[in-house]
Amino acid sequence: MSNGTFKLSNQALGAVMMALQESLLNELDIVPILKGFELTQGEEGLVVTNPPTVRVSNNQAVTDEDLTTMVGE
Repeated sequence: MSNGTFKLSNQALGAVMMALQESLLNELDIVPILKGFELTQGEEGLVVTNPPTVRVSNNQAVTDEDLTTMVGE
């Protein structure tokens, strides 16, 4: 990476995949989602600091336990 080229980290690839899923499921243009990504250089490559969020599609309320599970605490 010292020659000015960058690689995506696994986290950034996951963010791209989440953006693609959001785009396909909701029939949205993916370009604005990708253009909105804020990237920083991490140890494994570029990291997306504002990845897309996961939406809950059932009508149940999101609990504190759900939130804890989502963030991996």
